[in-house]
Amino acid sequence: ERLDSLPGGFLRDLSVVQLSRMTRKKRSLPCYGMQWGTALYLYPIDESLVEHFYSPPSPATVNETRMYGGRWEEPAPGEWTLNWTEATLRDYYLNNILIHELGHHNDQRNTNFEARERYANWFAIEYGYRYSRR
Repeated sequence: ERLDSLPGGFLRDLSVVQLSRMTRKKRSLPCYGMQWGTALYLYPIDESLVEHFYSPPSPATVNETRMYGGRWEEPAPGEWTLNWTEATLRDYYLNNILIHELGHHNDQRNTNFEARERYANWFAIEYGYRYSRR
């Protein structure tokens, strides 16, 4: 439903959106999604809806997750948690992660990592966050 709500053409050549399983590697790396060729992959977070980090989040990460309702806490020195509810996590995945990865899929112009990320971030704000807040 979320993808169908987007303007026409954005889904061109998209073959699959895969909801992947939790893996041991994923538990240790904060990776929510990935685009590879004509596929988008979305990775889960722990069922507790709490993510643990052992280095401080960047200001951009804090701002991005707060936009969707993520709450940051520092329960102990050198430890940070990102806390979600089912509703805020759903919003984050449908209106940020999914749309960000779709932005990568639609970026036919940029070739270096920084430019591709900048485009995907813009795409997620324009067609994810702003669209969902209308």
